[in-house]
Amino acid sequence: MDKQGQEKFMEFILERVQEGKEAEARAVLAENFKKQDEGTFSQEDIRAFIPKMMGLIKPERLAEVQAVATRFSGEFGQR
Repeated sequence: MDKQGQEKFMEFILERVQEGKEAEARAVLAENFKKQDEGTFSQEDIRAFIPKMMGLIKPERLAEVQAVATRFSGEFGQR
């Protein structure tokens, strides 16, 4: 994912994060983006990221975020 894609993904996620959890979500995303930039982001990172992030998302937005995360992980796996 390029920098513009990362920024859009972060904006999308942060709009759906529970109040007060924004800093934690930002940190999780930043860690994953750093690994992507370094070329060390793996399927294991995706498997760890999804449950971590799901715990930060507003319950009424979970299905929406899961759909995007699933699509993203599928695209990552095709590289």
